[in-house]
Amino acid sequence: MQRILRYSLLSVILLGSLVTSTAQEMPKADLAAYKVKKLKQSIQIDANWNKPAWRRVKSVHIKNFMGKTPSFIPVAQAKMMYDKDNLYIIYKVNDRFIKIVTDKINGPVWRDSAVEFFFSPDADEPLKYFNLEVNGGGTPLLAYSGSRDKRVNEQDIRLIEIAHTLPETVNPEMTEPREWTLECRIPINMLKKHGTVTQPAKGIEWRGNFYKIAENTSNIHYMTWSVIKNDRPNFHLPEFFGVLKFQ
Repeated sequence: MQRILRYSLLSVILLGSLVTSTAQEMPKADLAAYKVKKLKQSIQIDANWNKPAWRRVKSVHIKNFMGKTPSFIPVAQAKMMYDKDNLYIIYKVNDRFIKIVTDKINGPVWRDSAVEFFFSPDADEPLKYFNLEVNGGGTPLLAYSGSRDKRVNEQDIRLIEIAHTLPETVNPEMTEPREWTLECRIPINMLKKHGTVTQPAKGIEWRGNFYKIAENTSNIHYMTWSVIKNDRPNFHLPEFFGVLKFQ
């Protein structure tokens, strides 16, 4: 009996070690990395990619495809900054075959011509993440993987300030080339209501990924910044998120 109990205890210990190592097995050496600059003074959220505050910030290129490469390849970039109260994200996309149908918060915005920011703000729990998805018309969806309800309530989502250069809806599809931008200010205290957030500061690291997507257009595509190694398109794989290094 003692031997059986000893083997059972050993099995529990080994299983616990396996679960822990799997959750923490996220090698940073193979991941994309981005230095997130601190914003020194407040900015207007107006979707202006060329305003002085953004000119000094390096962009990431969203150029890795999941699934089939489309016939037309959009050129998508993103930039990020932060201050003690907010995160700031701006996207610029050189696009075609644009379609925007969803105009309801937390609706299926990913089916439209859209950009997305997935991020794990808890330095100790990198597999728990927020996914902010916004179509080109400025309609957002926000969810948190660590919550039972997952979708953040509409009242809190409305605290995110969003500016965009495309119309709120585009239907039928716009087939000619078009550059569009989208900018967000995300309140950190709002995020803290729904999940654990390690306060951004110099030396802090989060995990995250930037995406460009269009499912309900004639030019379907799934584009990522940090490479996701998966047979099928799936953005919800935080083990492949890049490293966001706050400066």
